Amino acid sequence: MSSTATGLHILVYPYTDSGHIIPLLDFAHRLLIRGLTVTVLVNPDNLPLLQPLLSSHPSSIQSLVLPAPEVHAPPQKARAAKVRAMRELYYPILLQWFRSHPSPPVAIISDYFLSWTHQLGSELGVPRVVFSPSGAFAFSVLLSLWRDVPKPADPDDMNSGLSFPELPHSPVFPWLQISRHYRSGKEGDPDWEFHRSNTLLDVASWGVVFNSFAELERVYFEHLRAELGHDRVWAVGPLLPSDDDIVGPTNRGGSSSLPIHEVMAWLNARVDNSVVYVCFGSRATLTSDQMDVLTTALEQSGVQFILCVRKSTGGHAGQDHSSMPDGFEDRVGHNGLVVKGWAPQVAILKHRAVGAFLTHCGWNSVLEGIAAGVVMVTWPMVADQFTNAKLLVDQLGVAIRAGEGTQIIPESTELARLLGESVNPNTPERVRVKEVSDAALGAIKGGSSDKDLDDFVKRLSASPK
Repeated sequence: MSSTATGLHILVYPYTDSGHIIPLLDFAHRLLIRGLTVTVLVNPDNLPLLQPLLSSHPSSIQSLVLPAPEVHAPPQKARAAKVRAMRELYYPILLQWFRSHPSPPVAIISDYFLSWTHQLGSELGVPRVVFSPSGAFAFSVLLSLWRDVPKPADPDDMNSGLSFPELPHSPVFPWLQISRHYRSGKEGDPDWEFHRSNTLLDVASWGVVFNSFAELERVYFEHLRAELGHDRVWAVGPLLPSDDDIVGPTNRGGSSSLPIHEVMAWLNARVDNSVVYVCFGSRATLTSDQMDVLTTALEQSGVQFILCVRKSTGGHAGQDHSSMPDGFEDRVGHNGLVVKGWAPQVAILKHRAVGAFLTHCGWNSVLEGIAAGVVMVTWPMVADQFTNAKLLVDQLGVAIRAGEGTQIIPESTELARLLGESVNPNTPERVRVKEVSDAALGAIKGGSSDKDLDDFVKRLSASPK
């Protein structure tokens, strides 16, 4: 291996969901501008997301396009079935590809769902690096779950607390907010053991890269280094698009009902910090009750807002939970803008008119909100979103808690009050989020994240074993 990073060949392998692919491609961009050569493994459906990098770095990036495996499984077993199918299909292909390549990659960087690539790397004699699209707090919780196998006092009571005394701040979560993969099975169950094995393989991998930054989760990075028994833990975020890509929504997701110039023109006509941006991510579908409360609160609050909703998936009559009440858009008039489909979220959040963000607390949204310096109103739905909300509200003080899944749906009048409070210029959350935002931007402008990335590249260049 070369003693310098120039030309160092890395295989980057994202999981197929856009929330996993996009930050890993942003990380790949950081590697490319540091002189590395990158091969990205994608399915044909995801290839369009790679096109901007292929165009901007034609001589140092290439795609390895492999067909998506066919998976037939119920929703609660879909991820395990999908990852198993990917391993079965791709393992022999990648083994042959590495062994026949004239200059094969010297490391594999893969999503934390793709733990089997640790075994592939071991067979090939190259290090596997975990890429975590979630934060260090969420990773720490999962590690404690699957390694220590804690149980609540009453597993039949969804509100029974599960405590993590070994973690910083000793967090406690209701049993209902714990990973459903953990809750729904037991030791010896094949799927349960599969998810546990995946986490332990991630822990056994050579190192872990986080889309986060030291100033945001310092105590959890220190905790993980102690738990893993090594210092190959890097925080390189927030991984955000370059300024040239911020206004290119087609590069980063899917189709939208409104072109970006119309969204920006609407925002340009609003005063600073007066608009609430409302988005629950690319995958969450609100129930009818949640949507009714949300839209009623937006009307009652009188705040100006942009509401992003998923397009109808064409389900059975009465099951399109993404639908808004009849006449909602007419009633709110110029006070609100509804975007159906993919919204240019980074551009919206960075706009001077946006002061708050009602969010499901997906990690990408968390980082984008922090980087933009907007107050967040939290309504987590699943998975690590509950952990992220606890970090934002209880530990960082940059957010206001509104709801929690379908179990805690706020009254519309209370949510309306919180929305009004979120754009108040004098809230303590606004002062605090500005401080954290400055730290985030400083981290990727010569600060801690840039230094961690330089160290990561240097360590890869030193023939890791």
